[in-house]
Amino acid sequence: MGLLVDCYGSQDTVNRLDHRDPLVFDTHELGRRPGSMRKVSRTLEAPEGLGIIDVIAVPEKSPIELELRLESVVEGVLVTGTAETHVEGECVRCLEPVDFDVDVDFQELYYYPESDERHRARTAGTEDLDEDSEEETYRLEGDFFDLQPVLRDAVVLALPLQPVCQEDCLGLCSECGARLSDDPAHHHDAADPRWAALQGLSAAPGDEGDGIKTSDTREGLAENQEK
Repeated sequence: MGLLVDCYGSQDTVNRLDHRDPLVFDTHELGRRPGSMRKVSRTLEAPEGLGIIDVIAVPEKSPIELELRLESVVEGVLVTGTAETHVEGECVRCLEPVDFDVDVDFQELYYYPESDERHRARTAGTEDLDEDSEEETYRLEGDFFDLQPVLRDAVVLALPLQPVCQEDCLGLCSECGARLSDDPAHHHDAADPRWAALQGLSAAPGDEGDGIKTSDTREGLAENQEK
């Protein structure tokens, strides 16, 4: 009965990956023969969310050029490769579009299921074992492996957390939003706030003349009354 459960469990593991996914690769030809090697070249569409979300990323469905080398080793399949693609985002200083090509390298060991269990057993008693080590261990599912998490990590690590359109970008004017790199001399004349309270006390032009005219008029009326 236990054997039956194990068999079903293994079959479920094998069927977990979608073999039609372009980021899922077959290692059957290696035949678990240590030292055997196979090279794979593939152009595929970028999956959603490949990069730093809302900062800079590979546009969904844009082409990615993959060059892989699959090597059979005792514990699994060592995958070494490069990926070339294009990323887009915006400058964190002036919000102008930013885009450039990236070329990333990566290498990851995908364990055979039984080798992964032995690896976990060896490291289970290690006191200083990293808490995330279990998540960082990849295993083959049948003869297949999923490259997407490895590719995603490689691309994210290659991208700047704060992309800029140019190293000396001056950003935006804090008052009007103008791009300062387009006009380095851009500025606004600001009144000294220390004199703001006195502006209402200054006489408006012509007020003094009006006062003289009013005084002359009153004196003329007084003379007429005396006559």
